[in-house]
Amino acid sequence: MRLAWLERTRRPSAGRVLAVASVLPALAVASWLLAGLPLLLAGWFRPLPTVILGAAVLVVLCRVALTRLPDLDATARQVGGVFGVALFSLVFNLVMHGEQLIVRRDPATYAQYAIWIARHGSLPIPRQAEAFGGDDPALWFRSMGFYDADGAVVPQFLPGPPMLYAAGEWLGGLLLTPPVLGALATLVLAGAVARLAGARWAALAALTFAISMPILYTSRATFSEIASLILIFGGVALLHGALRDGAGRWERVVAGLVFGLAVLVRIDALRDVLPVLAFGGLLLALRRGFSLLAGLAAGVGLGFVAAWAFAGPYLEYLSRSVGPLLIICAVVVVLTAVGTAMAGRLSGLRLPRRLPEIGAGLVALVMLGLAVRPWVQTVRREPITEEDWLTYEFLRVTQKNNGLPVDGERLYFEDSLYWVIWYVGVPVVVFATLAAVVLVRRLLREGAPFEWLLPLAVIGWTTVTTLLKPEITPDHPWASRRLVPVVIPGLIMLAVWGLAWTRERLGRGGRGTRWFGGAAVVLLLAPVAFTSIGTAFTPIERGERAAVENLCASIPSDASVLIVERVTAERFTQVVRGTCGIPTAQVRRPRSGDTPSSGDVLRLIEGVRRAGRTPVLLAAEPGQLSGYGPPRHVIALDTRQDERSLVKPPDGTWRLAVNVWMSLP
Repeated sequence: MRLAWLERTRRPSAGRVLAVASVLPALAVASWLLAGLPLLLAGWFRPLPTVILGAAVLVVLCRVALTRLPDLDATARQVGGVFGVALFSLVFNLVMHGEQLIVRRDPATYAQYAIWIARHGSLPIPRQAEAFGGDDPALWFRSMGFYDADGAVVPQFLPGPPMLYAAGEWLGGLLLTPPVLGALATLVLAGAVARLAGARWAALAALTFAISMPILYTSRATFSEIASLILIFGGVALLHGALRDGAGRWERVVAGLVFGLAVLVRIDALRDVLPVLAFGGLLLALRRGFSLLAGLAAGVGLGFVAAWAFAGPYLEYLSRSVGPLLIICAVVVVLTAVGTAMAGRLSGLRLPRRLPEIGAGLVALVMLGLAVRPWVQTVRREPITEEDWLTYEFLRVTQKNNGLPVDGERLYFEDSLYWVIWYVGVPVVVFATLAAVVLVRRLLREGAPFEWLLPLAVIGWTTVTTLLKPEITPDHPWASRRLVPVVIPGLIMLAVWGLAWTRERLGRGGRGTRWFGGAAVVLLLAPVAFTSIGTAFTPIERGERAAVENLCASIPSDASVLIVERVTAERFTQVVRGTCGIPTAQVRRPRSGDTPSSGDVLRLIEGVRRAGRTPVLLAAEPGQLSGYGPPRHVIALDTRQDERSLVKPPDGTWRLAVNVWMSLP
């Protein structure tokens, strides 16, 4: 009896600590999303109920996923190195975090989305037309990142990331939440590496990951990619344990659920988790149950519910890419079902003798094809939609600033493998390719190592499809975010496995390997650090929080704000509505100009007065307001923004000036 008590209360091993700590972030994120979504659907997304329900869900998930979680073969020094890297990531990015609150690109859209649901607990955002004297054809309630649909304002994107960032808003640190997620992502990747490549490589992989420019970039602003990474690689780590002998079906349900919830964070994650569907079919064929598929279906289903309830206009905007993706998903579902049903017959088939070599050769050919792609293809798109034309004009301006030939139809997607090389270096790509070749050959020849089958499928499928069609405006560092959820962490994980395999082969050949560790550190870290150094120590868009606070303080509490100029309207409509808590709309402009007719403005001013409120006008220049009342300069911000580099890695930042003038007619 006493020995059993001592066994239960002894200090956990270093391997156990790493095993638990590296999946806890994924379980915590999943729990928060599982608790937050039904509350948001009900209009009760508030701190107390969300924390209570989230904690209860986390206890259940931990009880299922952690009770029989196997220890990792790790020393205290190795685990200490991993935690040291995660702490470095946290502190460094906290110091260098950005302040993207003025809506110019996605991070500020996510931030304003989070601010709204944190303060109001519900969606959609009401127009508040009554604050302007009622609906008027000259009133526009939409703005960049926020659609006007079905009589309300609907934020762009799925609600997963805003629900996470709302927790930071409740704690008074919205803009400090991304560095926390970045540090947790470092832990998650290190845990996946320790399971699949060995704990001795975990800290090196974590450090390579943490200092890569795209990871620094997305760990300093309210993006969605880091949260998606936590769920996908957390799912990899959870499933690794759930496939061991003696593991129960509920562990696989949790792993599938974590994978599926990535769709609640990013609709693109539907592509990333397709290999999980096929793998679940394989497990079913092997008589290991449908638990992984059940968990995956539940997670993806919640993502679809959120998309249907909160992101209809966004999905319509993405229809050109989401439609084909859904068709691919349907095809994979059918093939998985057919393959599972015919598993008994297919098991007797004799595979070609040279199949392992053919498979390995195909991996090498795919990477070679991506490498030579810029010499045989130039990816272009003729603009059709309004968004296409905006991208077209943006590229023309950016090409002029980069000193490049002006061609707004060119997308630069053919250079996508070189984007990866910019950010992780040639050695990572080479060793990752070597690892993929060796692993594919082993899997096809021996059926082992089975634990690598799903991670390799997820990394390979997502890397190839992402590099073929990044589907993002190709200026950097902006476009680098496409590489964050799977491509960069996946290639780093494969690369350290390739290094471990190379070290083992050298040892077998009788060659000394004492020098190998130092060489591996240099090979992995030097290229990454060389690229990152140009922007790592320059925070962007600092001063925006103070600028927004000053703007809010300048507006009377009983005001209704009319924005009479295009750029200010796109950037500040939701900022004033959500952060300042003031009813806001922009005044309709003719297609040929940036400012509306004075007749519309004067009529709307009178409407505001009839509603018993104070009319306030905003614009970018004093001359745009001088006809309505004396202008006052309320924002004069001079800060730094992302570089917009098209054909080389970014190595600096650009100046950003933001001016807002206010008038009380």
